[in-house]
Amino acid sequence: MRSGVTAQRWPRQHSERKSASIMDSATLEPSLYTVKAVFILDNDGNRLLSKYYDPELYPSMKEQRNFEKNIFNKTHKADNEIAFLEGMTIVYKSSIDLFLYVVGSCQENELMLMSVLNCLFDCLSQILRKNVERRCFLENMEGAFLIVDEIIDGGVILESDAQQVLQKVNYRVDESSLSEQSVAQHVTEKLALTINVLQSAKEQIKWSILK
Repeated sequence: MRSGVTAQRWPRQHSERKSASIMDSATLEPSLYTVKAVFILDNDGNRLLSKYYDPELYPSMKEQRNFEKNIFNKTHKADNEIAFLEGMTIVYKSSIDLFLYVVGSCQENELMLMSVLNCLFDCLSQILRKNVERRCFLENMEGAFLIVDEIIDGGVILESDAQQVLQKVNYRVDESSLSEQSVAQHVTEKLALTINVLQSAKEQIKWSILK
């Protein structure tokens, strides 16, 4: 009788353990498409560009600066490409006097974060004509922000192929230029029309006086 009860209870206990195991696995399973933050610092650790996508991660400017300073102090003399700090996984790359960082949670896939970092670096290298350094970067800040926005949207990775990103950025730039050109053309046409109307009015006044 006792063995029968045990036989009936075992599947339930086994099922509970299995469910708990599945829940633990789900909890630990990495989210492959989430980036917590992206930022670029100069060789003194000063922020040049930053985007934080998780509103609960360092919500104040002071917290963000402290986080960036701590990361910079830990990585600017290191030879590695991956660091772990404050429960975050950070992949980074340096070039002359720039440091590029992509931040994910401790459960994030490092290869996925690295693909974002490499895409960002390759795109910057293209628009800066391989001069990935502070002066050229500051002269092309608008392009850098466009690149980041094409790679990541709200923490979700949209694209990690540099050529695809550059095509989209160039399209947006061309579209913007076309829009400005259209506005300028419209203003010119309106001005010409106004001049013609004024000229016609002057001619009419002239003829009315002569009569």
